[in-house]
Amino acid sequence: MTVALGAVDVPVEPGRDEAREAARDELSNPLYREAEPSWFERLITWLGDRLDELFGAVAEAGPGGVVGLLIVLGVLLIVVVVIRLRTGKLARSPRAAEAPLGDVTVPASAHREDAAAALAAADLRGAVVARFRALARELEQRGVLDVQTGRTADELAAQAADALPACADALRAAARIFDDVYYGGKPATTDGYGVVAETDDAVRTGRPALAGTAS
Repeated sequence: MTVALGAVDVPVEPGRDEAREAARDELSNPLYREAEPSWFERLITWLGDRLDELFGAVAEAGPGGVVGLLIVLGVLLIVVVVIRLRTGKLARSPRAAEAPLGDVTVPASAHREDAAAALAAADLRGAVVARFRALARELEQRGVLDVQTGRTADELAAQAADALPACADALRAAARIFDDVYYGGKPATTDGYGVVAETDDAVRTGRPALAGTAS
């Protein structure tokens, strides 16, 4: 019987050297090396030292050391999973994490695709967030608003309402829904997504008011 660790099969009762080599092989996967080379080597060195200590302690424990070894391998597996989540497709870029309304370089169409995918997966929160980001990018792409990083949903609604007075109420409602879901932790709803999506559609067809004519 074997315990699977990544792409390496490790015997249930491996020798100290074999277990250490299996761990090093897994952590030497190019996926990790490409992700964050600035800290990767330090991580490998630190883990290697800790594994040497743990394997040594397990070997000295005698026959009962197999249980300890399995615990060590379990901890290692958790570390591998955390790194994969950090470096894989689910990882969020620091820039996106700092900007609630998303990366200003990502077009509205891409956010709408994300919203559709989230909706199909029954991820209403993701759908609401992505569709509001599409709305924000649409306003910037059309020149209704200047491109601005760090803009909040409320600021966007207030600024866009001046240029699109016919959409003012819808913009404020959509901004409240986004804030409730993104910051407030409130569950997203189908109706809430509908409000955001309808506002996005209205923004796409609305005509900006001329300077000095907005009421």
